[in-house]
Amino acid sequence: QLVESGGGLVQAGGSLSLSCTASGSIMRIDVMDWYRQASGKQRELVASITRGGTTNYADSAKGRFTISRYNANNTVYLQMNSLKAEDTAVYYCKGSITGWGYDINVYWGQGTQVTVSS
Repeated sequence: QLVESGGGLVQAGGSLSLSCTASGSIMRIDVMDWYRQASGKQRELVASITRGGTTNYADSAKGRFTISRYNANNTVYLQMNSLKAEDTAVYYCKGSITGWGYDINVYWGQGTQVTVSS
């Protein structure tokens, strides 16, 4: 139900923009998050955004990454600037989705690879 796009290879100092769109039987989506998992490391929260637009960032992302969302098309974005080699990871989006049956489930995307060359 969540599909990411926008990953790729970029040089250090460059920028990438990720997007994640939810589809299916969706009444509303509350918090949407971006996580990342580098090789050999645990998955970590990068940024989150509430339905109302309140954002939260990991210290490593502050000042460089911007999370945003467009509720009308169930999409969350992550603009990443001034990328560093240590940003290399698989990036995942996560969403808390309420279906039309008022069931609430957490969904993860399949992940998109971001590689920053130094």
